Amino acid sequence: MAGPEYLIRGARMEIHVRAASRMPTLRPAMDIQIAALCDAATDSHGKLNILGTFDTINAAQLPAVHPQCSIALRLVFSKMEEGKKDVRLNFVNEDGKLVMPSIDIPVEVQVPEDTSFISRNFIINIQQLRFEVAGLYGIDIAVAGHHIGSIPLLVRHVAPQPAPE
Repeated sequence: MAGPEYLIRGARMEIHVRAASRMPTLRPAMDIQIAALCDAATDSHGKLNILGTFDTINAAQLPAVHPQCSIALRLVFSKMEEGKKDVRLNFVNEDGKLVMPSIDIPVEVQVPEDTSFISRNFIINIQQLRFEVAGLYGIDIAVAGHHIGSIPLLVRHVAPQPAPE
């Protein structure tokens, strides 16, 4: 007969310990596995492919327009998080003001019976992203109204170098 099961919840992991064995079983709680700003991303049968991650844009002039980029996001959900979830991405400047409209993604989380977690990939393609000023920007990530992480981005104004004579 197995003993009682104890549940210890941490920020990113649940640890189940059976009293009889004292051997912990790790079960991942909802977690960001990957969050990156990149040149491009694709999903191929559940595999997240990422090309050219970056955290800095060097602009020769301001305002600057970045022609194309993608947000690549991979979230892991546990069984206890099944149900409807809302993923929200806010691209903000250092004052917390939106640089572009919020991105809301409704998600139905259903974990298969034969496992205790499921991964979901999210790819958001952005074109003609405009930066009025140099500074620190970020992509805030929230699930079900709870902030779970951010992707930082630094936009620098770099004066063009004169051509050598």
